[in-house]
Amino acid sequence: MNPEEEKVQFAELDTLWEKAWPAEVSRNLHYPMGQIPLFRYITEWAKRDPGRPAIIYYGRTWTYAEYDEMSDRFAALLAERGVQKGDRVGICMQNCPQYMFAFYGIMKLGAVYTAISPLSKSFEIQNQLRDSGTRVLVVQDRAMQLAEEAREAGLLDHIFVTSLADALPEDPEIPIHPSIPRDKIACEGAIDLMPALLSARREYPDNDVGLDDLAALNYTGGTTGLPKGCMHTHGNMLYTTSSSRSLIGREDRIDCTLVFLPQFWIAGENGSLIGPLLYGETVVLMARWNPPAVLKAIAKYRITQFTLPVDSAIEIAERTDLDEYDLSSLMSVRVIGLINKLTIELRRLWQKKIGVTLIESSWGMTETHASDTFTFGMQDDDFDLKQPRTFVGLPVVGTRFKIAEFGTGRTLPIGEEGEICCKSPSLTKGYWQRPDATAELVRDGWLHSGDLGFIGKTGHLHYLGRRKEMIKVRGMSVFPAEIEVVLAMHPAVEISAVAPRPDQHKGQVPVAFVRVKDAVEPEELRRWCLDKLADFKVPEIRIADELPMTGTGKVRKQVLADWLADEAKESAA
Repeated sequence: MNPEEEKVQFAELDTLWEKAWPAEVSRNLHYPMGQIPLFRYITEWAKRDPGRPAIIYYGRTWTYAEYDEMSDRFAALLAERGVQKGDRVGICMQNCPQYMFAFYGIMKLGAVYTAISPLSKSFEIQNQLRDSGTRVLVVQDRAMQLAEEAREAGLLDHIFVTSLADALPEDPEIPIHPSIPRDKIACEGAIDLMPALLSARREYPDNDVGLDDLAALNYTGGTTGLPKGCMHTHGNMLYTTSSSRSLIGREDRIDCTLVFLPQFWIAGENGSLIGPLLYGETVVLMARWNPPAVLKAIAKYRITQFTLPVDSAIEIAERTDLDEYDLSSLMSVRVIGLINKLTIELRRLWQKKIGVTLIESSWGMTETHASDTFTFGMQDDDFDLKQPRTFVGLPVVGTRFKIAEFGTGRTLPIGEEGEICCKSPSLTKGYWQRPDATAELVRDGWLHSGDLGFIGKTGHLHYLGRRKEMIKVRGMSVFPAEIEVVLAMHPAVEISAVAPRPDQHKGQVPVAFVRVKDAVEPEELRRWCLDKLADFKVPEIRIADELPMTGTGKVRKQVLADWLADEAKESAA
């Protein structure tokens, strides 16, 4: 398609989107405090309404004034230790208020935040620290040993340590899951974060941080090599917040948002760290999913909105004690299809039992800050759920889509299947120190997702699946290349290839087909992976004499995936 034909198609898409746009959904982006970095929103809310609750953690509350103060103090602590604008600072913790204080302390100083999963093993943590150049880490006490190993490897200068117990109230107002530690571990050789915050000054250098400055490295895997850092700016974050919160008007109310999705996920970052600031919402934060605690929190704190996986929504709907809780405050509940998809039957159950219409979250990537399409306003007569299961809605305000031919990048006509390409104000500025990968990802301003899809005749986007090799285990991304890199480090391994096996409980499970040069037991290779990878990434190991290969010497992974799919069908039968 030549440039003139593209121009005609984009005009046609604009007309389709205008016609399909729900009447109750705003076509404008809103910035109540102006287009400024989000950390300045904290300060503005602290000035306008200092006593407004910002964070509630199992009954313990921090106001916007305290949120502003604690993040100021962390910025000062970093500055005292030589952290400057552009330096990277890592956070490796479960959900807790300290995560939020540290995040905005990093933002205020103009340093760069990078999230490290507390599920990670030493190899993964050290790889991310080394790749990002992170020299300062905020870590939960349970992961202190991993931080100490990284320091011994010469990767860290300073470690701040904290415990969930530092933020938990003595008498919690909602149930705490049994797996959440209530005790504090003493950690030598690290700065105890909460006492340090309480005694710190609030003064730190004004580094003139603007919207174009780098704010975060959000790490994501890929089809080759180890995870890469997506560079996101303060402007990316502000747009993501506005494009999401502007979908349904927020000006006439202050929301109370419940968050239990991990803050180290991009979805958790959007839901708890950046999204609530636009309108000064209260975040009721939980360390993990716990149905009795969720129901009690909704009733006690008058929760207006939250997001949960479809499986969790099923778990709520099937409870027999819903009448014991006042859930009438709920106005907006979004669900994420990690394993199961939203169905009309589940929507009906929620409408009947809770009085809320579930709305399915849509297409997005870490590279675009994960919020690119929407289905708000498409629930009348279940329009959204009566579409093919590939339906993911319309682009959010300010974002555009096209479908391109894989390989050539040629724009395809409306209705044809190809690669989903996205142009968005929240598009990553590139992969950290990966110019070749960046050039492959972003071409002429368009992100080439690697995902297969098409734009229908009504203008709605349809997502057909991952043409990339990413595997989803309980909603968590697993990239075969990362597992293959770890297996290649074992002296007995000649070559490996990882493909997904369908699983009714986990969604998918990674399976590694391994050709070896020396005799080795599968369990030894599994332990090798277990030592270096988060548990959910550890594959099933199958020793193979031969692997299906292409004429150019590459493993035909689709053949392996087909084998596993057929095997799963036979097992189910």
